[in-house]
Amino acid sequence: MRLADKRAIVTGGGSGFGAGIARKFAAEGAKVVVADINSDAAGRIADEIGGIAVAVDIADGAGVAELVGTAEDKLGGIDILVNNAGVTHLPSLLEDVSETDFDRVLSVNCKSVYLLSREIVPIMKRAGQGNIVNIASTAGVSPRPKLNWYNASKGWLITATRAMAIELAPFGIRVNALNPVAGETPLLKSFMGEDTPEMRAKFLSTIPIGRFSTPEDLGNAACFLASDEASMITGVAMEVDGGRCI
Repeated sequence: MRLADKRAIVTGGGSGFGAGIARKFAAEGAKVVVADINSDAAGRIADEIGGIAVAVDIADGAGVAELVGTAEDKLGGIDILVNNAGVTHLPSLLEDVSETDFDRVLSVNCKSVYLLSREIVPIMKRAGQGNIVNIASTAGVSPRPKLNWYNASKGWLITATRAMAIELAPFGIRVNALNPVAGETPLLKSFMGEDTPEMRAKFLSTIPIGRFSTPEDLGNAACFLASDEASMITGVAMEVDGGRCI
């Protein structure tokens, strides 16, 4: 029960890595708000773990404010924020990515972190403690071709994590990131362009351990960073990638 009585928001918690993180947090004693743009998915995970589902577009400021207000009302405070929700564009030459896709990637992967921080950091400052875990990507460390603007958004998130950590440390707030390799999530097909045995083999050949990241992998790593066991760790971007970035 490493997160006993902690109160957490997990964005993109209705599927993939977010669902794995929400499950792990609940199993370790946390009360979890499962935030997702897909209300049905959020509801399923919340029902499974005894959490609270909130349907929200995290790139919308008003929606984010409502999410945080609901979490405060229902939980009485917020100890942990996991910025997990993310999107990508399909593999394409950088000059061929549409402006609409570019805006969507930057809004969900970057702007949402600003919007959530704007609402939640003051709450954590008043409490004198807090944990923020950002789900970045190996793409921000070792970019793959034809995913240029997704790569850039995750590089932004890694830098934002470090900047947030140094500014918020005096207030008792730790900020860390996780860098998963591609995983068995709804985004996998988008990363690959097509989900075929040949394309999977190509991706797996770049991962020394020989498998994709799983929701359980991310849940375990996020739980560690959000727990008191990691009380001296802030500003790190930890690879959960089976050695891909070596």
